[in-house]
Amino acid sequence: MKELIKNEILNRMLPILNNSQEKELDSVLDEVLSKYILGETNRDQFSNQEFMQKFLEAKRIEGCSEKTLIYYHNTINRMFETIEKELMQITTEDLRAYLTEYQSVNNLSRVTIDNVRRILSSFFSWLEDEEYLIKSPIRRIHRVKTVNNIKETYSDEELEKMRDSCKEKRDLALIDMLASTGMRVGELVLLNQADIDFNERECKVLGKGNKERIVYFDARTKIHLQEYLKSRNDKSSALFVSLKAPHTRLTISGVEARIRKIGKDLRIGKVHPHKFRRTLATKAIDKGMPIEQLQQLLGHKRIDTTLQYAMVKQSNVKLAHKKYIG
Repeated sequence: MKELIKNEILNRMLPILNNSQEKELDSVLDEVLSKYILGETNRDQFSNQEFMQKFLEAKRIEGCSEKTLIYYHNTINRMFETIEKELMQITTEDLRAYLTEYQSVNNLSRVTIDNVRRILSSFFSWLEDEEYLIKSPIRRIHRVKTVNNIKETYSDEELEKMRDSCKEKRDLALIDMLASTGMRVGELVLLNQADIDFNERECKVLGKGNKERIVYFDARTKIHLQEYLKSRNDKSSALFVSLKAPHTRLTISGVEARIRKIGKDLRIGKVHPHKFRRTLATKAIDKGMPIEQLQQLLGHKRIDTTLQYAMVKQSNVKLAHKKYIG
């Protein structure tokens, strides 16, 4: 790579350089390029798969979950299989054509294809930071513009209907816990009884990237959670368990299925655990909670993510306009 770049520069400068100047330029190029380009033997000793594994190892150390790492692996590997070039030979045009074709063939949304672009960008940027590449070929492929649809939240009436319909103390405590803490369903199923501090009405959850944070629940949740735990006669340390013996820890799919059934019986549309999280975020913003505090409560690394969850109601925008402008 270094020799290719150096020879191209020398050939272009040849018409305006004398022999002495040419030798001086040759020396300078050797010195400068050596700082930014690995030697040919070092550069060529890794295959595409080895470069990918090195990237995944770095992400694992940063705290990415195995689920995320599998997604990264599949996305990058699919790109390699389609482009069929050595990593060092992949160009911006190759990646742009790949993304265009991949979106067209699979009829993907803009959001999905931008997620693919984002992962590839992270991979090539890492290669650039580690000095395997001079410049990331995906740098000139910008973020895909998407339409920000306002996602639905639960109304107060819907939440009360779900609570009133619960025949099991566990289900009532489950709904209250999701609604008052805004935690992820993956965080909820990992909770143990020992994680709950009833005096402070708080609990410690393990979020994305194995990062711990404190979330809080209201007085109603405290009462229903205590009643549920008193009704249990199993020895499981898990906070939420299956209703039938051997009372194993509740799984994500188990929570999703239960919540979905409750919504279906009540004829409430699009009922799922994550909607509780979005509902809490929206209410918090509408009531004036500072976005930085909400970011910490939800466990978001970037504040942009928090803003995507918190869709401010149009009626509140109208009231604010009257108050501050009208």
